[in-house]
Amino acid sequence: QVQLVESGGGLVQAGGSLRLSCAASGRSFSRRGMGWFRQALGKEREFVAVISWSGGSTTYADSVKGRFTISRDNAKNMVYLQMNSLNPEDTAVYYCAAEESPYGLGSRRSYEYGYWGQGTQVTVSS
Repeated sequence: QVQLVESGGGLVQAGGSLRLSCAASGRSFSRRGMGWFRQALGKEREFVAVISWSGGSTTYADSVKGRFTISRDNAKNMVYLQMNSLNPEDTAVYYCAAEESPYGLGSRRSYEYGYWGQGTQVTVSS
């Protein structure tokens, strides 16, 4: 079992930065690929970034590539999403998720994630 709690969301002006954190509990965290997804009001949840269980591989959505960075610290059971050059289109609830199966490389597909946090709101004003 893995439990996830996100933090770090808030209101920021366009061009600004935020760092989201995801605190995980459970001994299997370090063996699971982790992802960040987001859901804007009235839209479907979408993939943002994923990182493999070892941290050696990352993948980003085209919309955030070059602006967002995903990282993890397995010793601290933490996953991070550094978000720079934010724009109003980044406004959404951001969710941290852990893959259902261990030793994953990090999938873009939300159905492969069995554990989800409660989400943290990010609002970018123009």
